[in-house]
Amino acid sequence: MNSSLPQLPTAPDLVELVYRRLLDAISDGSMPPGMRLTQEEVAEQLAVSRQPVLQALRQLKNEGLVQDAPGQHGHKGRGVLVSPLDTVRIAHIYQVRGALDALAAQLAAQRQVTIDPALIRQGRLAAASTDIGAMMNADMAFHRAIYQASGNPLIEASSLLHWAHIRRAMGESLRHGSLRAAVWDEHAAIADAIAAGDIAGVTALTTRHCEQASANLQRLLARNTPTAATPTPVNSVVP
Repeated sequence: MNSSLPQLPTAPDLVELVYRRLLDAISDGSMPPGMRLTQEEVAEQLAVSRQPVLQALRQLKNEGLVQDAPGQHGHKGRGVLVSPLDTVRIAHIYQVRGALDALAAQLAAQRQVTIDPALIRQGRLAAASTDIGAMMNADMAFHRAIYQASGNPLIEASSLLHWAHIRRAMGESLRHGSLRAAVWDEHAAIADAIAAGDIAGVTALTTRHCEQASANLQRLLARNTPTAATPTPVNSVVP
């Protein structure tokens, strides 16, 4: 082989692990809005080199989850700040999510896919606990199962672009509020409608579920996050 490839700066899986650890901390509130992060401190806490931390922080910055900290440009300890929550962005994301969730559920209903009942059981157990991470993971696992059941891989790929912000907003609402008691009943009803091939029913259930989740999150964010922007109206949001 005559040509050579430049050596990768670090293992991609290590960058992903650092990114996930930081995202989890931002989502569950361990790293609240306004907290300053530096490469040195994060690398020391995670016992890794600065390179994967740098790449993970760049990814978080590109996604709007962290932003440059104020200070002299190029100062070694300047670092980044965890970004404030933005209810305008959350409202827009939920509009897109609602459309994708409805499409995925419709396609899954056409195929009459059976969503694994264990996902509902795990979700109910998580909702009964105080483990915010488990609640978020259970919710994401259920919705990803519907995306995969749709048979269209572009739906899951498109939705996952926004899950970091949805996960963070969910974490904020769960810390300051409580999970709506009916949420896993709604999930179970959606799964039943998919298995029955009820396209009209699952469309209505999925749309209402997403609208209620959006409205609930925005109310809690507006009440508990002074730095959040005022949300733009979302059509047909349940009051």
